[in-house]
Amino acid sequence: MILQNSKDGVSYAAGDVIFLQGDAADTMYVIQDGEVEVVVDGAVVDVLDQGQGFGEMALIDRTPRSGTARARTACRVVPVDERRFLFMVQETPNFALQVMSMMAERLRRRNGKPET
Repeated sequence: MILQNSKDGVSYAAGDVIFLQGDAADTMYVIQDGEVEVVVDGAVVDVLDQGQGFGEMALIDRTPRSGTARARTACRVVPVDERRFLFMVQETPNFALQVMSMMAERLRRRNGKPET
């Protein structure tokens, strides 16, 4: 995914919370290194690794976080705020397609439907 070589990544130790379920949301993240787990109502629903993004709904519907993101291992993530997101969508349309693909994949997986 785009941003793998970004210099503005933020490091988290294993177990650190990146954001909490219910928090106000205005940023998505792309994992440069390590693993992040997504927890909804106390249950791990996804484990993400290098190159994957999370928290993208923050830039789509601006509702509170639907889950908690926690560093599963030591990790480094790149924050993408709305300004950066809009710039990337305009300058690199493939970025928007990657985000939509990621969202569709997660939705299918949670609904128990095979990817097509």
